[in-house]
Amino acid sequence: MRPPSCCAATAKAASFTFRAPHKALALARLPGEDGGMTRPSPHAPPDRDRLDQMLVRLGLYDSRSRARDAIARGAVQVDGKSVTKPGAAVSVSATFSLSDPARDYVSRAALKLKAGLDAFGFDPAGRIGLDIGASTGGFTQVLLEAGASEVIAVDVGHDQLHPNLAADPRVSNLEALNARDLSRAHLDGRAVEAIVSDVSFISLKLALPPALDLAADGAFAVLLVKPQFEAGRAAIGKGGLLKDPAQGPVIADDLANWLDAQSGWQAVGPVASPIEGSDGNHEFLIGGVKS
Repeated sequence: MRPPSCCAATAKAASFTFRAPHKALALARLPGEDGGMTRPSPHAPPDRDRLDQMLVRLGLYDSRSRARDAIARGAVQVDGKSVTKPGAAVSVSATFSLSDPARDYVSRAALKLKAGLDAFGFDPAGRIGLDIGASTGGFTQVLLEAGASEVIAVDVGHDQLHPNLAADPRVSNLEALNARDLSRAHLDGRAVEAIVSDVSFISLKLALPPALDLAADGAFAVLLVKPQFEAGRAAIGKGGLLKDPAQGPVIADDLANWLDAQSGWQAVGPVASPIEGSDGNHEFLIGGVKS
């Protein structure tokens, strides 16, 4: 049960155009990423400012990191032209056009899971989901949007889940929990029917066995493969990039074979993620069904 072998699913986004009001821009004061104020760049002329700062100041993105990511992905046009440098100095009276499917989610990672669900034909509707490595909750948000009845969000960190998701009664936030320590007691009698995973700094082979074992018969899984955390140190170069990008698909195939070897599981894929990781590595998605 291996096809598909490539990812044809792509996320769609509504486009809209926004013109910056000059006076409002000069008066706007929104928190920056460091908790301080976002101010015009001292390196830009008085009537120009950094593109990433302007997008935050105008309320189009809630942080400079989100704005920078959107710009780098080519999702932002300034006066009808694509600009891919976050630090580009642009006019305070410019017109911005956004076409960014990630903007509606708490994390760009949401686009990866959406692509995986589409590629594998999995439907979370009515299922209890388990999100391993939930972080801010991009995967959790996608499951809920697709009709999951409940999501159990697991992360080793603290205070990472977006406040809106943490407050959602359909979400159980199991923070400060290492996925390797997940037990039936943590599920409180709930039958997990959909597993999704986006973990960093640990191999899926170490993080996933408890979750896969606890899943109910008929459950499905969508697992994000980050090759840099599966390869040995010798295979990683500057900036965390694989020295040989051709090893990425090899690593993904190896993990699909590993999933096939887990009791009751049959792998589907792998497929390519529609967007790269934040470090520039090509990522992959593996599906699975438990019988």
